[in-house]
Amino acid sequence: MGSSLAEQLKNSGNDIHLIARNENEVKTIAEKLGCTYTVADVLEEGFIEKVKSDISEIKGIAYCVGSIDLKPLRMVTEADMNKCMKLNLYSAIEAIKGFQESLKKNKGSVVLFSTVAAQRGFTNHTIIASAKAAVEGLTVTLAAEFAPHIRVNCIAPSLSKSKIAEPMLKNPAIAEGIAKAHPLKRLGEGKDSAALAKFLITEESSWITGQIIAVDGGRSKLS
Repeated sequence: MGSSLAEQLKNSGNDIHLIARNENEVKTIAEKLGCTYTVADVLEEGFIEKVKSDISEIKGIAYCVGSIDLKPLRMVTEADMNKCMKLNLYSAIEAIKGFQESLKKNKGSVVLFSTVAAQRGFTNHTIIASAKAAVEGLTVTLAAEFAPHIRVNCIAPSLSKSKIAEPMLKNPAIAEGIAKAHPLKRLGEGKDSAALAKFLITEESSWITGQIIAVDGGRSKLS
Protein backbone atom coordinates (compact mmCIF):
# COMPACT_ATOMS: atom_id res chain seq x y z
CA MET A 1 0.00 0.00 0.00
CA GLY A 2 2.73 2.44 0.96
CA SER A 3 4.92 1.61 -2.03
CA SER A 4 1.94 1.88 -4.38
CA LEU A 5 1.07 5.29 -2.93
CA ALA A 6 4.67 6.44 -3.30
CA GLU A 7 4.67 5.40 -6.95
CA GLN A 8 1.35 7.09 -7.68
CA LEU A 9 2.43 10.34 -6.00
CA LYS A 10 5.79 10.39 -7.77
CA ASN A 11 4.20 9.65 -11.15
CA SER A 12 1.91 12.64 -10.59
CA GLY A 13 4.87 14.96 -10.12
CA ASN A 14 4.97 15.14 -6.33
CA ASP A 15 8.16 15.19 -4.27
CA ILE A 16 8.15 12.35 -1.75
CA HIS A 17 10.27 11.15 1.16
CA LEU A 18 9.98 7.52 2.23
CA ILE A 19 10.31 6.17 5.77
CA ALA A 20 10.65 2.48 6.57
CA ARG A 21 12.50 0.20 8.94
CA ASN A 22 13.83 -2.21 6.28
CA GLU A 23 16.78 -0.46 4.66
CA ASN A 24 17.12 -2.79 1.68
CA GLU A 25 13.46 -2.51 0.75
CA VAL A 26 13.14 1.25 1.15
CA LYS A 27 16.42 1.89 -0.65
CA THR A 28 15.28 -0.20 -3.61
CA ILE A 29 11.98 1.68 -3.87
CA ALA A 30 13.66 5.08 -3.40
CA GLU A 31 16.20 4.36 -6.13
CA LYS A 32 13.44 3.22 -8.48
CA LEU A 33 11.39 6.37 -7.86
CA GLY A 34 14.31 8.77 -7.54
CA CYS A 35 13.40 10.06 -4.10
CA THR A 36 14.94 10.45 -0.64
CA TYR A 37 14.34 8.18 2.33
CA THR A 38 14.99 7.60 6.02
CA VAL A 39 15.49 4.26 7.73
CA ALA A 40 13.54 4.42 10.99
CA ASP A 41 11.43 2.08 13.11
CA VAL A 42 8.26 3.62 14.53
CA LEU A 43 8.47 1.24 17.49
CA GLU A 44 11.69 2.94 18.62
CA GLU A 45 11.43 5.93 20.94
CA GLY A 46 12.26 9.23 19.30
CA PHE A 47 12.10 7.85 15.77
CA ILE A 48 10.63 11.11 14.49
CA GLU A 49 13.78 13.04 15.40
CA LYS A 50 15.71 10.75 13.08
CA VAL A 51 13.25 11.55 10.32
CA LYS A 52 13.42 15.28 11.00
CA SER A 53 17.18 15.21 10.68
CA ASP A 54 16.66 14.24 7.04
CA ILE A 55 13.64 16.37 6.15
CA SER A 56 12.07 19.41 7.81
CA GLU A 57 9.45 20.84 5.46
CA ILE A 58 6.51 18.70 4.40
CA LYS A 59 3.02 19.17 3.00
CA GLY A 60 1.52 15.82 3.86
CA ILE A 61 1.86 12.64 5.91
CA ALA A 62 0.52 9.24 4.91
CA TYR A 63 0.96 6.95 7.91
CA CYS A 64 0.70 3.57 6.16
CA VAL A 65 1.94 1.49 9.07
CA GLY A 66 -0.23 -1.46 10.00
CA SER A 67 -0.38 -4.88 11.58
CA ILE A 68 -2.57 -7.97 11.69
CA ASP A 69 -2.78 -9.15 15.30
CA LEU A 70 -5.34 -11.93 15.59
CA LYS A 71 -5.91 -13.72 18.91
CA PRO A 72 -8.89 -14.82 21.00
CA LEU A 73 -9.39 -12.58 24.01
CA ARG A 74 -8.15 -15.22 26.49
CA MET A 75 -4.69 -15.06 24.83
CA VAL A 76 -4.43 -11.26 24.59
CA THR A 77 -1.76 -9.76 26.83
CA GLU A 78 -1.07 -6.20 27.91
CA ALA A 79 2.18 -6.39 25.95
CA ASP A 80 0.21 -7.29 22.81
CA MET A 81 -2.03 -4.28 23.25
CA ASN A 82 0.82 -1.91 24.05
CA LYS A 83 2.83 -2.92 20.98
CA CYS A 84 -0.16 -2.63 18.67
CA MET A 85 -1.16 0.75 20.09
CA LYS A 86 2.42 2.01 19.77
CA LEU A 87 2.64 0.84 16.16
CA ASN A 88 -0.75 2.06 14.97
CA LEU A 89 -1.65 5.00 17.22
CA TYR A 90 1.09 6.43 19.43
CA SER A 91 3.70 6.67 16.69
CA ALA A 92 1.18 8.23 14.31
CA ILE A 93 0.56 10.90 16.94
CA GLU A 94 4.32 11.40 17.36
CA ALA A 95 4.79 11.80 13.60
CA ILE A 96 1.98 14.34 13.33
CA LYS A 97 3.20 16.31 16.35
CA GLY A 98 6.74 16.32 14.97
CA PHE A 99 5.65 17.97 11.73
CA GLN A 100 2.60 19.90 12.95
CA GLU A 101 4.05 23.35 12.37
CA SER A 102 5.25 22.47 8.87
CA LEU A 103 1.87 20.98 8.01
CA LYS A 104 0.11 24.09 9.30
CA LYS A 105 2.42 26.41 7.39
CA ASN A 106 1.86 24.50 4.14
CA LYS A 107 -1.91 23.88 4.55
CA GLY A 108 -1.10 20.19 4.66
CA SER A 109 -2.97 16.91 4.81
CA VAL A 110 -2.68 13.80 6.97
CA VAL A 111 -3.91 10.38 5.86
CA LEU A 112 -4.22 7.62 8.45
CA PHE A 113 -5.24 3.98 8.03
CA SER A 114 -7.83 2.00 9.96
CA THR A 115 -9.51 -1.31 9.09
CA VAL A 116 -12.99 -2.58 8.30
CA ALA A 117 -12.71 -4.51 11.60
CA ALA A 118 -12.99 -1.26 13.59
CA GLN A 119 -16.65 -0.98 12.56
CA ARG A 120 -17.57 -4.61 11.86
CA GLY A 121 -17.42 -7.35 14.46
CA PHE A 122 -14.89 -10.05 13.57
CA THR A 123 -13.76 -12.75 15.98
CA ASN A 124 -10.17 -12.69 17.27
CA HIS A 125 -9.75 -9.01 16.32
CA THR A 126 -9.62 -7.55 19.85
CA ILE A 127 -6.09 -6.17 19.51
CA ILE A 128 -6.12 -4.65 16.04
CA ALA A 129 -9.76 -3.52 16.01
CA SER A 130 -9.28 -1.65 19.28
CA ALA A 131 -6.12 0.08 18.05
CA LYS A 132 -7.62 1.04 14.70
CA ALA A 133 -10.83 2.28 16.31
CA ALA A 134 -8.58 4.61 18.30
CA VAL A 135 -7.04 5.78 15.02
CA GLU A 136 -10.52 6.65 13.76
CA GLY A 137 -11.16 8.64 16.94
CA LEU A 138 -7.84 10.42 16.46
CA THR A 139 -8.80 11.29 12.89
CA VAL A 140 -11.99 13.16 13.73
CA THR A 141 -10.46 14.80 16.80
CA LEU A 142 -7.46 16.18 14.95
CA ALA A 143 -9.57 17.20 11.96
CA ALA A 144 -11.56 19.41 14.33
CA GLU A 145 -8.50 20.66 16.20
CA PHE A 146 -6.43 21.45 13.11
CA ALA A 147 -9.14 23.01 10.92
CA PRO A 148 -8.86 25.08 8.80
CA HIS A 149 -5.10 24.70 8.48
CA ILE A 150 -4.53 20.92 8.26
CA ARG A 151 -6.89 18.29 6.87
CA VAL A 152 -7.03 14.83 8.48
CA ASN A 153 -8.74 11.80 6.94
CA CYS A 154 -8.64 8.05 7.38
CA ILE A 155 -8.95 5.07 5.03
CA ALA A 156 -10.48 1.84 6.34
CA PRO A 157 -9.55 -1.06 4.05
CA SER A 158 -10.57 -4.67 4.21
CA LEU A 159 -7.98 -7.41 3.81
CA SER A 160 -5.70 -6.66 0.87
CA LYS A 161 -2.88 -8.54 -0.78
CA SER A 162 0.24 -7.39 1.06
CA LYS A 163 3.34 -8.63 2.81
CA ILE A 164 1.70 -8.66 6.24
CA ALA A 165 -1.31 -10.56 4.87
CA GLU A 166 0.79 -13.28 3.20
CA PRO A 167 0.52 -15.76 6.11
CA MET A 168 -3.28 -15.62 5.85
CA LEU A 169 -3.50 -15.67 2.07
CA LYS A 170 -0.88 -18.28 1.18
CA ASN A 171 -3.57 -20.95 1.42
CA PRO A 172 -5.61 -20.60 -1.83
CA ALA A 173 -8.78 -21.97 -0.24
CA ILE A 174 -8.64 -19.46 2.60
CA ALA A 175 -7.85 -16.61 0.20
CA GLU A 176 -10.78 -17.57 -1.99
CA GLY A 177 -13.11 -17.78 0.98
CA ILE A 178 -12.11 -14.32 2.21
CA ALA A 179 -12.51 -12.89 -1.29
CA LYS A 180 -16.04 -14.32 -1.54
CA ALA A 181 -16.97 -12.65 1.76
CA HIS A 182 -16.79 -9.31 -0.08
CA PRO A 183 -19.68 -8.22 -2.31
CA LEU A 184 -17.17 -7.42 -5.10
CA LYS A 185 -15.81 -10.97 -4.77
CA ARG A 186 -12.11 -10.19 -4.68
CA LEU A 187 -9.38 -9.23 -2.27
CA GLY A 188 -8.10 -5.69 -2.20
CA GLU A 189 -4.93 -4.56 -3.92
CA GLY A 190 -2.48 -2.01 -2.56
CA LYS A 191 -3.35 0.31 -5.42
CA ASP A 192 -7.01 0.40 -4.35
CA SER A 193 -6.31 2.19 -1.06
CA ALA A 194 -3.31 4.03 -2.49
CA ALA A 195 -5.46 5.72 -5.14
CA LEU A 196 -7.73 7.14 -2.44
CA ALA A 197 -4.76 8.10 -0.25
CA LYS A 198 -3.23 10.01 -3.16
CA PHE A 199 -6.49 11.91 -3.61
CA LEU A 200 -6.77 12.71 0.10
CA ILE A 201 -3.18 13.85 0.58
CA THR A 202 -3.20 16.23 -2.38
CA GLU A 203 -5.14 19.41 -3.02
CA GLU A 204 -7.62 17.49 -5.16
CA SER A 205 -9.49 16.83 -1.90
CA SER A 206 -9.13 20.34 -0.47
CA TRP A 207 -12.70 20.38 0.94
CA ILE A 208 -12.58 16.99 2.64
CA THR A 209 -11.56 16.48 6.26
CA GLY A 210 -12.56 14.34 9.24
CA GLN A 211 -13.71 11.43 7.08
CA ILE A 212 -13.36 7.68 7.63
CA ILE A 213 -13.64 6.20 4.13
CA ALA A 214 -14.00 2.48 3.51
CA VAL A 215 -12.06 0.77 0.71
CA ASP A 216 -13.36 -2.71 1.38
CA GLY A 217 -15.16 -4.20 -1.60
CA GLY A 218 -18.47 -3.35 0.07
CA ARG A 219 -17.84 -5.53 3.10
CA SER A 220 -18.65 -2.94 5.75
CA LYS A 221 -22.05 -2.03 4.31
CA LEU A 222 -23.32 -4.81 2.07
CA SER A 223 -22.19 -8.19 3.38
